[in-house]
Amino acid sequence: MKFKFNLLSLIIILITFSNCQNDNHNSDLPHDSSFYIDYRSLKGLPDGIAVIELDPEAPNFGHISSQLELGIGVLPHHLYYNQSANKLFTTALGGSYLYQIKTEKDKNGQPKLVNATPIDTGENTVGENLFFTNDGRYFMTFMGGAGGPKDGSIGVFNANNNQLIKTIKAPIQTNPNQFIMYPHGISVNEEKGIMMVTSTIHPDLTTGMGNTCTLLDLNTYELKETYLVADSQTDMSSPVEVLLLRGKFPQYALATTMLGGDIWIAPYNAATKKYDAFSKIFDGSTQGLGWALEMYIDDNSKLYVSFADPGKVLVFDISNLPQLKLLKTLTADKGAHHMVFFKTKKGKEVVAVQNNLLNIPNLNSGTISVIEIETGKTLGTVDLRTKYGILPESIEGTNGPSSYMHH
Repeated sequence: MKFKFNLLSLIIILITFSNCQNDNHNSDLPHDSSFYIDYRSLKGLPDGIAVIELDPEAPNFGHISSQLELGIGVLPHHLYYNQSANKLFTTALGGSYLYQIKTEKDKNGQPKLVNATPIDTGENTVGENLFFTNDGRYFMTFMGGAGGPKDGSIGVFNANNNQLIKTIKAPIQTNPNQFIMYPHGISVNEEKGIMMVTSTIHPDLTTGMGNTCTLLDLNTYELKETYLVADSQTDMSSPVEVLLLRGKFPQYALATTMLGGDIWIAPYNAATKKYDAFSKIFDGSTQGLGWALEMYIDDNSKLYVSFADPGKVLVFDISNLPQLKLLKTLTADKGAHHMVFFKTKKGKEVVAVQNNLLNIPNLNSGTISVIEIETGKTLGTVDLRTKYGILPESIEGTNGPSSYMHH
């Protein structure tokens, strides 16, 4: 009996240990290192969306397991989940400008792209960013607006049926002090009932450029203020992304300038219920950096900002804003743009950086760099240009949003 008891105890211990090991290694879903990418074809074939493995420790690192073609010239641009992360969308610079993507899982639990349903955006063209709110709406920036040389608009959609509720327009010709023009970035603070959009650049990249951000009432859609985010009125800095910090974070607005290559900040003013003026908090040129693009914040008050030229991701501490403390610089490739965050199979915390900006020469490496955050070491690089003849346009998780806070 004593032997049997010890044997039984040993079996229980082994089972328990096995379960603990499984909890440690399989607590994540089986495809946590698989990601969706929007891509453009370099071979004259349809653009589309793909599923790609990005864990350098996986035997199929860099392998595309599923692909969905959207059409020639569609140029899918940004991938987004809705508020409950059960619907996937992509905006597009061409085609129908906005699509809902249907996905399934194969027998191994791997994500599989099924089809794309175009969404009617009315007169609004050149789809850029989305923001989903808790009250059943989502907002979309249209850098092209209705197609005019100084156009641009914001679409308000019903998140349940994807119907366009309203188009917000505020031409600069009507009011040069409060306007919406070439909107790209968008961010919302629902608690304060406000949203902000950037004024970036005309879709043809030559007709006109912006240097402002505009604050709107989230419910009345009325413009509250247009802010200069540039060194002067003639400095066409092209603010590209804006982030209204909310929740536990210091209450500031942050903006990146694409052509300025800088980070700007504005404090929230509780008395006016607006933001005060923007000021430059980080000058990229002093660090040899240009084309500041995306901003991501993790749960520990760290801000990740991509600089397409020469291809870096800077990590800042934002716990003491307006002081912005640079913690480290990660090296990606030219065109460093969107990011996703995950753990490798061995538990290394990494950021995958999509390196391409609109196929602009010298900013279009066409790679995805997987970088260990702690050491800054590049653990692997996928060369999509060489391997598949495509360029990645954006990137998102297959289990829901792969960042803590983005817009």
